[in-house]
Amino acid sequence: MTADSPGAADPDDAKPATVRSFRDLLALSPAERLRRLAKLTQDQCDQLDHDWRFWARPDQLAPEGDWVYWLILAGRGAGKTRTGAETVREWAKTYPFVNLIGATADDARDVMVLGESGLLACCEKSERPHYARSARRLTWPNGAKSLLFSAEEPDRLRGEQHMKLWCDELAAWRYPETFDQALLGLRLGDRPQAVITTTPRPIKIIKDLIADPGAIVTRGTTFDNRDFLADAFVRRITARYGQRRLGRQEIYAEILEETPGALWTRELIEKHRVAGAAAPGEYAEIVVAVDPPAVSGQRADECGIIVAARASNGEVYVLADLTSQGDTPAGWSARVVAAFRRYSANRVVAESNNGGEMVADVLRQCEANLPVRLVTATRGKFLRAEPIAAAYERGMVHHVGALAKLEDQLCALTPDFDARSAGYSPDRADALVWAIADLIDGDRKSSVGMIEFYREAARKR
Repeated sequence: MTADSPGAADPDDAKPATVRSFRDLLALSPAERLRRLAKLTQDQCDQLDHDWRFWARPDQLAPEGDWVYWLILAGRGAGKTRTGAETVREWAKTYPFVNLIGATADDARDVMVLGESGLLACCEKSERPHYARSARRLTWPNGAKSLLFSAEEPDRLRGEQHMKLWCDELAAWRYPETFDQALLGLRLGDRPQAVITTTPRPIKIIKDLIADPGAIVTRGTTFDNRDFLADAFVRRITARYGQRRLGRQEIYAEILEETPGALWTRELIEKHRVAGAAAPGEYAEIVVAVDPPAVSGQRADECGIIVAARASNGEVYVLADLTSQGDTPAGWSARVVAAFRRYSANRVVAESNNGGEMVADVLRQCEANLPVRLVTATRGKFLRAEPIAAAYERGMVHHVGALAKLEDQLCALTPDFDARSAGYSPDRADALVWAIADLIDGDRKSSVGMIEFYREAARKR
C-alpha cells in the first residue's frame, strides 16, 4: 500500500504528487505530510511499516533481468543488511530453499537473523519465520526453509543445495573456498541466484565477481542512507574518517588499490596464503601475541591478539586474528588465555610498553602458570615491521585463510604512517610482528635486538 491510499477522493489530494515512497513523503511540506499520515488507520500504519517498496531506495530493490549474482558493495550503515534480508523475505514467498551464509556463525545469527535490520525485524508478525537456533534453521509460514551457514565452516556446505542465497560480508570471509562450495550448491529451481552484501576490499574474490558477466553490481555509501542514521553517527564518522583511506573504503565503499610505499602488498600475502591449518600438535611452536591498549572503553585502541605457529622447517603460519576492542584488562586477558588453551600454545608474548610488569600480572590472574614473555618496543612501528615484511618476501610466512582486517593494516603500513591521521592504531599488525619475531628468534626481547637479528640474517643470506 502507499501513504495516499486512504481518502483518495479528497480533492486536496490532487495537488501534491502521488506518494509512493518514503522519498516522495519527504518531498511534501511538513503540514501536508502530517495530513496524509493522519488518514492512515493503525492496520494501514502496520502494513506500511513493513512495506519494503515504500521504504527502499531504488538501488535497494532487486534488479530486473537474468543475473546470477547481485553484488552490493556499500559502506557501513548504507542499508545493505536490510536489503539482503528483504530480498530473502521476498524470495521465501516463492522458493522453498533460500539459505544464508554469514562471515561467522555469530554474524549469521546476530546480524542476518536477529539484528535490527535482520530477517525477524523485517517481517510483520503473520509472515515471520520460526527460528530454531540449535538447528540453524528458519521455517517460514508457507513451509519454505532457510538454513544458516558460517563461512568459517566450508565443509558444512558440501552437498548442500540452494535455490537462492544471501551471502553477507563476503570480503571478510576467512576461507574463500566457502564461496566455491556455496556456488557448487546453487543449482536448484528455475533461477538460482545469490545476493551478496559486503563492504568491499581489493581482494581477488571481489574483483572476480565484479568482472563476472553474470553479476550485477550495485554501489552505495553510508551517506545514501542518511535519512535512517543518527545525526551524531554521521557527524562522528565524517569528522573521524572524512577522506582518509579507511573512510574511503568503509564509508564510500571504494575498492582501494595498493598503498604506495607500504611494507606489505596484497599480492605478496596472497602468493603465500594457505587454505587450512595443520593440527596444533604438528607445529614445533605456537604463540599468542598481544598488544594491549593503554585504556579500555569503546574509544580505546584495539587489543591486538594474534596466534601464529612455527613449523619444523622454520616457516611461520598465522593462524588467527582474535583482536578485540573495548574490553577491560580482565576481558582481553581472558581472550588471550582462551586462545592459549584453544591452540595449545607454548607461550604468550606481550608488549609491555603500556603497563610494564602489570601486563603479565593481569594475564596470570586468569591463568596462574601462564608462560608470558614480555617484549619492549624501543623503535617505531615501521622499523619493527620491516624485517618481518622481509620474511614474507622470502616466502617464510603464510596466512591460513583470509585475515581481512589484519591484512588491511599490514598493507597500509608505510614509513610515514601516522595513527592520528589514519584514524586508527595498527595494533593487529603490532601483535603480528611480535608473534613472528618471537617464533623466529625467541631470545630477542626488544625491537632493537629483533631488528639487528634480522639484519644479520639478511647479510648471511
